[in-house]
Amino acid sequence: AYTKGQLRTHNCLTVYISLLNSDLRTSRARLLEMFTDTTCDPEIMKNATDTYFSLLQGFIASLDGTKQENKLRFMQNFKWTDTLQGNTPSAQQDAIFELVSMAFNVAIWHAKFASRLAGKENVTEVEAKDVHRSLKFAAGIFKHLKEVYIPRLITPAEKGRDLDPRVMDTYMVQCKAEAQEVTIARVIELKHNATLIAALAFETANFYQKADHTLNTLEPECSSKWRNYLQLKQHFYMAYAYCYHGQTLLASDKCGESIKSLQEAEKCYSRAEALCKEYRQTKGPGSTAKPSEQLFFTTLGGLIKITLQKCERENGFIYFHKVPAEVPQLELKASYGLAEPISFEFPAVSEQCTPEVYTTFDLTKGAKAEKAKPKQEEEVKPMKEPDLKPQKDTGCVIS
Repeated sequence: AYTKGQLRTHNCLTVYISLLNSDLRTSRARLLEMFTDTTCDPEIMKNATDTYFSLLQGFIASLDGTKQENKLRFMQNFKWTDTLQGNTPSAQQDAIFELVSMAFNVAIWHAKFASRLAGKENVTEVEAKDVHRSLKFAAGIFKHLKEVYIPRLITPAEKGRDLDPRVMDTYMVQCKAEAQEVTIARVIELKHNATLIAALAFETANFYQKADHTLNTLEPECSSKWRNYLQLKQHFYMAYAYCYHGQTLLASDKCGESIKSLQEAEKCYSRAEALCKEYRQTKGPGSTAKPSEQLFFTTLGGLIKITLQKCERENGFIYFHKVPAEVPQLELKASYGLAEPISFEFPAVSEQCTPEVYTTFDLTKGAKAEKAKPKQEEEVKPMKEPDLKPQKDTGCVIS
């Protein structure tokens, strides 16, 4: 999912370039390296991002004490490829385009870090908290970019590109949903009451449905695979919700309704199984998980079967309730455990970016030098990610 932008800089022999731009290039190169460094952790990533973003702010924030646009914002051209569009790049001569594109990749890194950590054998409680936090932090970045910085772009994002608000929304909601999956696993492990589990599963299914609906206006060739994944997760967690809601109904001596709820859980689970096959067979960007082969998936299938058999057995011996034709309504609202994005803000402008340095910069020299150069298109090559095979497939994929 990581994409490497090609940075082309005006040949401006000024104090600003010599002092600032060299540090900017170095910090940018280091940040790009961190995306594929398997030893990188959230603390290292934060240090790398803070260093680069604080310097880049010198091209964006007003440094002369006025509210006028920074004259350096449009001096460089940035190219980035996108997660859904292959190696076809988009380019903008705008430092904010670079800011949001790089921050997008930081969010993707946090989501991938969470997936890699969750893929370990015997995940500890501390590691589970790190997974949960990384997903919420990624959601916070997507949210901040969409609400604050993408609207500032001079050229609106193209349809289906990473900076398309619909794509941003989908990533944000999916990160929230996957964070809640960690919560659901926790409450099941600690044997919390079935009502809470059903409510959390229902909320999570709704997140996946919302993410899927957000993509329904994108071209199928770039969104079908992603949508299949979101749909299978939606039906999977609806199966969870109906299964645990059935347990709640049985505990309330509503055995007929309990049976109906468990029957609906079976239908949702079967639909999720069918969507797993569609997902594996659908071509499109992104890696392919195999959720139907994972323990969390098969365990639910067994739980639904056992619980339904118990309800039918109890109804035949004790309750003799008629099974209703209508499925019980899931009017569930979780009071606890809902994942919210962690607030994200870019760091302040670097101390190197002073008004004195800013005023010495003559933009016309750079424009003349650039105009004199023959234009050469540079190929934008995707960053090669390490071939990491998790100790177990979590069945969770983002991007």
